[in-house]
Amino acid sequence: MTKRTSNAPTPGRRAFLRGAALIAAAGPILTEARLAQAAQTAAPPSGMALHGQSPNAPPPGMVLINANENPLGPSKAACEAIARVAPLGGRYDLNGETDLLARTFAAQNGLKVENVAVYAGSSEPLHYSVLAFTSPTRSFVTADPSYEAGMYAAKTSQAKIVKVPLTADCAHDVKAMVAADAQAGVIYICNPNNPTGTLTTKQDIVWALENKPAGAILLVDEAYIHLTDAQDTLDLVAAGKDLIVLRTFSKIYGMAGIRCGFAVARPDLLAKLAPFGQNAMPITGSAAARASLEDASLVATRRKLIGDTRRDTIAWLKANNYKVIGDPQTNCFMIDTGRNGKAVFAAMKAKNVMIGRTWPIWPNAVRVSVGTPEEMAKFKAAFKAVMASPPMAFEDHAQMAQLDYFATL
Repeated sequence: MTKRTSNAPTPGRRAFLRGAALIAAAGPILTEARLAQAAQTAAPPSGMALHGQSPNAPPPGMVLINANENPLGPSKAACEAIARVAPLGGRYDLNGETDLLARTFAAQNGLKVENVAVYAGSSEPLHYSVLAFTSPTRSFVTADPSYEAGMYAAKTSQAKIVKVPLTADCAHDVKAMVAADAQAGVIYICNPNNPTGTLTTKQDIVWALENKPAGAILLVDEAYIHLTDAQDTLDLVAAGKDLIVLRTFSKIYGMAGIRCGFAVARPDLLAKLAPFGQNAMPITGSAAARASLEDASLVATRRKLIGDTRRDTIAWLKANNYKVIGDPQTNCFMIDTGRNGKAVFAAMKAKNVMIGRTWPIWPNAVRVSVGTPEEMAKFKAAFKAVMASPPMAFEDHAQMAQLDYFATL
């Protein structure tokens, strides 16, 4: 008797195929770097690539205050950690650097290691959280303006996107957000907010958590939390609440080009992200992140340095009668220019100062990242010259299309 065989996948194979299908459907991950690059359309001087620089790189000497990066870069301890583990880079994680990082962070914050998932930055877990908890029947609720990456992920999951304007003092209007859709899947709170740099109180976040629609989660993006004295929400994770907290080492720790971040949540919530997959963490990123966490003075020192520069710049803007939006507390702020923001962006770029983009709800406002004191001095001179000139017509249609690429989110 001939034994019949079946082409049906085995249980293990079915799980693998389901995971592969999820990964294939996840779509491209939108990042701050990609958004900033989308606003840069003018080609650099010809021949740049022949001298060891990419043709897409900004011209030498350009002030880059457009992507909320930290010009201080990684700490000395982080650089030393990278040098220490780099010779081991032929192995995926010989010394268990990523596990050590997760355990260090958990111990420092009263969490279990099972609450911490390590990623190469916070863009992946932001994207995967939206995919996991939204759908054509479960919406994505966000402030407007706020960081756009979650909306892009929601388009991938075919979820309805519900935008709720900020309050008069530029905080998240949590009561309006909670009431916006009874079928919400994710309520996204970027705190402090990007692009405004403003804070939403922990009291408001707790209220949203206690009053959100059943089945929804709060996705609390704390990329900029270390730049403020505000309370974080990690204790809510430790208490087992329905939220995922995102952290990144790209901002105060100066590791935007090295990549490391966390999703912090109950294990069952983190398990919803796992099917979308992730690459192995680079051991350099894990080692540098752990060294940064163990540097007890790093956050306070950098918070003061960046804060002093921000306060000086904002004081200058206000003294010259320029309108700063809200009360920014991080490494970015917005200016209402009173004219086409894209035109201001273009005029500043022509003066070798690259500032941030605009948001559709506030077309006259531009976002500015905080650079070094020397960079902000150049910003002041360029901005004063631009604002003293007649408003320019925004006639470069190709550039307009590029800057508007994400405006439909």
